[in-house]
Amino acid sequence: MDKDRLTELLESIGTLLELKGENPFKVRAYHNAARAIGQYQGPLEKAVKEGSLSGIPGIGKGLSERIEEFSETGHIKYYDELKDSIPAGMMELLSIEGVGPKKIRAIYEKLRIKTVQDLEEACRKNKIAPLDGFGSKTQENILKGIQYLSSNRNKFLISDALQEAVRIQGLLKKKGKGNIKRIEIAGSLRRRKELIGDIDIVAGASDPEKVMDLFASLEGVRDVIARGGTKTSVRLDRGINADIRVVSDKEFPYALHHFTGSKEHNTAMRSLAKARNMKMNEYGLFRNGKNVRCKNEKDIFTALGLSFIPPELREDRGEIEAASTGKIPRLIEEKDIKGLLHVHTSYSDGSTALEDMVTETKKRGYSYIGICDHSKSAYYAGGLNEDKLRKQWEEIDSLNAKAKNFRIFKGIEVDIFPDGNIDYDKGVLEKFDFVIASIHTKFKMTKEDMTERIIKAVKNPYTTMIGHLTGRLLLTREGYEVDVEKIIEACSSEGKSIELNSHPQRLDLDWRFCKLAKECGVPISINPDAHNAGGLDDITYGVGTARKGWLEKKDVLNTKTAGGIERYFKKGK
Repeated sequence: MDKDRLTELLESIGTLLELKGENPFKVRAYHNAARAIGQYQGPLEKAVKEGSLSGIPGIGKGLSERIEEFSETGHIKYYDELKDSIPAGMMELLSIEGVGPKKIRAIYEKLRIKTVQDLEEACRKNKIAPLDGFGSKTQENILKGIQYLSSNRNKFLISDALQEAVRIQGLLKKKGKGNIKRIEIAGSLRRRKELIGDIDIVAGASDPEKVMDLFASLEGVRDVIARGGTKTSVRLDRGINADIRVVSDKEFPYALHHFTGSKEHNTAMRSLAKARNMKMNEYGLFRNGKNVRCKNEKDIFTALGLSFIPPELREDRGEIEAASTGKIPRLIEEKDIKGLLHVHTSYSDGSTALEDMVTETKKRGYSYIGICDHSKSAYYAGGLNEDKLRKQWEEIDSLNAKAKNFRIFKGIEVDIFPDGNIDYDKGVLEKFDFVIASIHTKFKMTKEDMTERIIKAVKNPYTTMIGHLTGRLLLTREGYEVDVEKIIEACSSEGKSIELNSHPQRLDLDWRFCKLAKECGVPISINPDAHNAGGLDDITYGVGTARKGWLEKKDVLNTKTAGGIERYFKKGK
């Protein structure tokens, strides 16, 4: 049973009930149930089979029936009924930052607004500010949220797009065996962009028509948008558009290169080919009208006098110049990561017990873990007071005493207060192995004040690294205004590191700043920010972002061994 999907449905039911103005106790019951299921450590399938769901705190008879229904069907009919009873446009309003169910209901009851377009118009006509509980600042923030939502319309997180692309690639390989010679994911997904517009797949096949038929009939295809001789476009059930381009096996390397690079990269590559008296397009590399035979992408770069340019770097940001002088870095790989830092547990807002997180990290072949639950001021996330900290440290000491070739580090994710100070007094802070300092509140400060706030935390002797530097949540909210370059400089001078948060909604530090951090000698720690065992695997997105940011193994903190990372922590103190 998909526990994550179940908790998502229960949470959504609570939100929909709130939109409808239902009894607050009923609303809270579903939100509490979602939290209870998320934190439940036992196998849910067993609890359903034994009829013991009601033994889970917060799960009564009615909720047990909903969970049993989900177990049997994968759906909850009540959720579908609630969703159908609410105007579709109102659901989209929930995607606007700062507009929760209560505000949406108030706006609907007073102004009958039920679409993003109507809300934007009302804001521009100053109809929202006069409403009770709103005001001009709220109206301004709603307008900003709408603009952000509009600019990212029809975009998807890399995690969602990659999951679908890998599924499609696998099905086509299996069902097109014998016909499809080579098939690869291309486009912005192969370049590991943080947001994806659509999925691009390139195939080399002997019978393109059969591939088109197969692609259009795959499970999960909602409808066919367009179909031609070499390209078919479909819309998937998840709303993502996917394109496949089918060429001959001989043309495959050229097509893969063309449909991988950004527009700017491809333009620069064509200009380079022209300067070398060649012509380049998706069908080949030509000299004097004859195709220069290339078996793979590497051959294409070699023919142009370049070293191979990894897909992630193909953005026309200096990679062609570097390839022409043999200066393309040897990019970090997932196998280089030795341990995972910034992992939450059920001590705060994680849904997996500490020991289970340790076990899951070991299973993945890592040699250490850094436990970083929230600090006490983060009461909304179950932040740890001193008593809970002592209990956690005792458990860590006990597990470390029994562990072989594995180390658990005592970390914490402390809040950076608006004045730049961090949570806990120095008597507590000095007992941690390492400290990640992050911002979770007061996002609306000026750029200058926010920058000074973070720099003060950087200068705190107990801070090891800065977490999710800009605070962005992709497709949900923009990061707060901050001078990233100044903070990188401060970390460089203070000997501090910066997190590359691997959660697909964050991927923060942004890849565009990774190269600067590298040049300034600031170590980057690729952290999963995992709140459950599955979240440990988000490290793959962080590594992709690090590669896109030109990072090598030596630039990344957690490529060190357990002993090496321990020495780094002690040196920082």
